[in-house]
Amino acid sequence: MAAQNKVAVVTGAGTGIGRAVALELLANGYRVALAGRRREPLEQTRTAAGEDAVRALVVPTDVTDEHSVRALFDQAQREYGRVDVLFNNAGRNSPAVPIDELPVAQWREIVEVNLTGMFLCAQAAVRVMKNQDPQGGRIINNGSISAYSPRPLSAAYAATKHAVTGLTKSLSLDGRAHNIACGQIDIGNAATDMTTRMAEGVLQADGSLKAEPRMDVAHVARAVLHMSELPLEANVQFMTIMATAMPFVGRG
Repeated sequence: MAAQNKVAVVTGAGTGIGRAVALELLANGYRVALAGRRREPLEQTRTAAGEDAVRALVVPTDVTDEHSVRALFDQAQREYGRVDVLFNNAGRNSPAVPIDELPVAQWREIVEVNLTGMFLCAQAAVRVMKNQDPQGGRIINNGSISAYSPRPLSAAYAATKHAVTGLTKSLSLDGRAHNIACGQIDIGNAATDMTTRMAEGVLQADGSLKAEPRMDVAHVARAVLHMSELPLEANVQFMTIMATAMPFVGRG
C-alpha cells in the first residue's frame, strides 16, 4: 500500500519522539491520528506539519483508559477508513530514587502508562487490523535501552520496559494469523525535552554524575518510518538506535 494511502496512529504525539515521528510520517504522505493527554501540544504538532496538517487528526486520549483508547481508534477508523500503523509511544519516566523509597502509588502510575497503556492501544489496534480489508497492519512499540540494561534507581521504568519486550514478542507471534506485524524500537538519548538532563549530568552505575551525549531525534523518526514502510511480509523485530558514545553495554 502506498504511503499516501496509509493511516497511522501515534500516541504521545504532542511532544518529543512522538511529535518527531508524527511529523515524519505526515511529511511522507501518511494520514496520522495524533493522540496524547493534552489537546494543546497535539495542536502544536499539527501546526508544525505545515501544509501536511490537512492529513492530521487531533484526538486527545488517555492511554490508561480503555474507553478513551477505543474512542481514539474508532475516530481514526471513521475519519480514514482503516489503521495501518500504530506507533505505541506514550510513556513516562520514573523518579531516580531507591526502590524502598518509591511510593507504591507512583509505581502504579508508571505501570499504568508504560505497560497497561501500551497493552490497551495494541489491543485496540489489533481489533481494527484483523477486521479491516485488506487485513493486517503494523504495531511498533517504543521500548527503551532500559528494556535490556537499566539505569541506577529506575526499578519501575526498567521493569515496565522489560515487560514491553514480552508484549512485543507476544503480539508478533499472535499477530501472524491476521497479517499483523509487531516490532520494537529501543531508543537511547534522543535529544528531546525529556533528555535535557543527560547533557547536564546523570547518575552512572559507579555512583558518579556524568554528562551523556545525545543524538538528533530526527534519526529516530526516520528509523520508525523505515519500519513502517516495510511490506507486511517483512518485519524489524527489534531495533536499537542510540547516541553512539552513550553508556549502554554494562552502563559504563
